[in-house]
Amino acid sequence: MNATPTESQHADAHGNAQDKSRSAPPTLQAPKGIFTEVPGGLTLHHFEAGSGAPVVFIHGSGPGASGFSNFKHNYPQFAAAGHRAIVVDLPGYGASSKPADVNYTLDFFVSALRAQLAANGIGRATLLGNSLGGAIALQYALDYPDDVDSLIMMAPGGVEERETYFKMEGIQKMVSLFTNRQMNRLTMRQLLELLVFDRSLVTDALVEERLAVCEQQPPEVLSTMRVPNLTDRLGELKCPVLGFWGTDDRFNPASGAMRFLEHCADARFVLMNRCGHWVMVEHRRYFNRECLEFLAEQHAA
Repeated sequence: MNATPTESQHADAHGNAQDKSRSAPPTLQAPKGIFTEVPGGLTLHHFEAGSGAPVVFIHGSGPGASGFSNFKHNYPQFAAAGHRAIVVDLPGYGASSKPADVNYTLDFFVSALRAQLAANGIGRATLLGNSLGGAIALQYALDYPDDVDSLIMMAPGGVEERETYFKMEGIQKMVSLFTNRQMNRLTMRQLLELLVFDRSLVTDALVEERLAVCEQQPPEVLSTMRVPNLTDRLGELKCPVLGFWGTDDRFNPASGAMRFLEHCADARFVLMNRCGHWVMVEHRRYFNRECLEFLAEQHAA
């Protein structure tokens, strides 16, 4: 693959989103990561924890997004339960390359992820993705069914027409602010508060963490992003699907859950009220527990 993984220190990132059932957790710091050169001149970043059956964490889109930012409260529990947690930064996000001369299409993301995983010897795995990451996981499973054990998705994209998504309050706000280069501490906070039901989860540390990445992102990351409606292909999925959706989601309509239940051979979805677009952040304990039970079932079968 002409890929060369090298170990390097990931840029410091901090977050302390609070679970209401416990006291505020200590500040978390991103672990050391691996940078992999893949065809097309991209350098892609990921980090790992644990060993065992691999689970690939694929984050969503948006200003300042990264694998660590999205999954800092999840991957340690997966690793502790005996899984190899692989947390990627997509092209245009986190510590990965952020080219301005490409189109950020679903095929582009899937191709980049495929090259990144292959270069690091990661074969058959469970793919876990939220929003755009869910759409990438879905397309990957359709393109490479023999390499996907199961899918875990939170409010995945790719099951509505583009016009439907652009009617959502969160999408409209995100595209307007980012493509017009209006991101600052205030607007970043406003945008992040649209992602969650409980605004107290949006801390100063989270705002700073996202801004640090956002300042490096070209507008093309969102302006050229294209995700087709894959609803008609859901019946082709060969792997089991576990999904989560917040009914207060202001980015992806929760009605998308029914697309999977109506078309997939083996799918279960959990709908949660008082929850926005970030199930894995807003209800992290429940999310982690349900995912690990699902994976245990699959491996015992």
